[in-house]
Amino acid sequence: MAVQKISIDEFIAQVSHAIVIDVRSPGEFEHAHIPHAYNLPLFNNEERALIGTTYKKQSREDAIKAGLPLFGNKMLGMIETVEAWIHEKQKNNLIYKPTIYIHCWRGGMRSAAVAWLLDLYGYKVIQLTGGYKAYRNWVLAQFNLPYRLKVLGGYTGSGKTEILQELKNRKHKVIDLEGIAHHKGSAFGAIGQAIQPSQEMFENILAEDLFEQHHNNESIWIEDESQRIGTVMIPTTLFHLIRNSTCYFLTIPFEERLSFILEGYGKFDKESLMEATQRIEKRLGGLETKNAINYILEGQFKEAFAILLKYYDKWYEKNAKNQTLPKVELIPIMAERVDPLLNALLIEKIK
Repeated sequence: MAVQKISIDEFIAQVSHAIVIDVRSPGEFEHAHIPHAYNLPLFNNEERALIGTTYKKQSREDAIKAGLPLFGNKMLGMIETVEAWIHEKQKNNLIYKPTIYIHCWRGGMRSAAVAWLLDLYGYKVIQLTGGYKAYRNWVLAQFNLPYRLKVLGGYTGSGKTEILQELKNRKHKVIDLEGIAHHKGSAFGAIGQAIQPSQEMFENILAEDLFEQHHNNESIWIEDESQRIGTVMIPTTLFHLIRNSTCYFLTIPFEERLSFILEGYGKFDKESLMEATQRIEKRLGGLETKNAINYILEGQFKEAFAILLKYYDKWYEKNAKNQTLPKVELIPIMAERVDPLLNALLIEKIK
């Protein structure tokens, strides 16, 4: 067999549920990678740095000579690792034929070396032309496409994320920005969440979700967010599209939203809640910050969250008035309570 090389468009079309192997160093992989890819580093971080320096200061040939002994010692382990991955996939009925898609940074020597080894062992191996760099170009291109978006807006505590999940359950196309970002979008948004991805990894996951949802020109539901979600940013072109798409704005009574916030955040430790409150002290004001923190210390979470929810309502209204990218159309939706399923059904009725 010979190693086949394919373009990024062919790669994207073929890799669903396939074995995708990234042979870049652990540091490169941990920063960002193709979602669901496995890391099979040809060189560790230190070895990569050494060989890169040799390549720049001496020659390509010297770099290859320096890398060969390192590669030779890893061959058996690499094959056994790939065998284990394939066995796991086959056991879970995710793949039937062990075709392996492989890439490095540019589709050069690192992926070529590992592709040669796995091809020699008997696997069908396909190498991505242009490597991860080509993938990143594809990712950035996804944010410039003319998606048909339906934006779900509403004050804090309206259960917008949960409504999107119900819409997804009902077979609508949905992008969950907060889920991808591992952040709820406020000063309290990181509480109870996994560590946020890097900006690059956030973009990779978001691009693949958009690609998956963008079929037959169907509308995609997405939440109304600030451009920054914790430490990551919605790509500017996509953010502008969100701001210029029809917004379905949910209005739910304050007390109903307060109860929802209390149920969601009242279970977290006081220290985390106080730290989050202190982060908005400049905007919340010294007195209200002190009152909220005292309520948290005393376990009077409803009173604390009432202060914070009033602040977020005012902040949302202020931002809406000062918005430099006004929405084309805003459709109000009146709901009696925070009930994701009922409110999803309510939204579905709007034509």
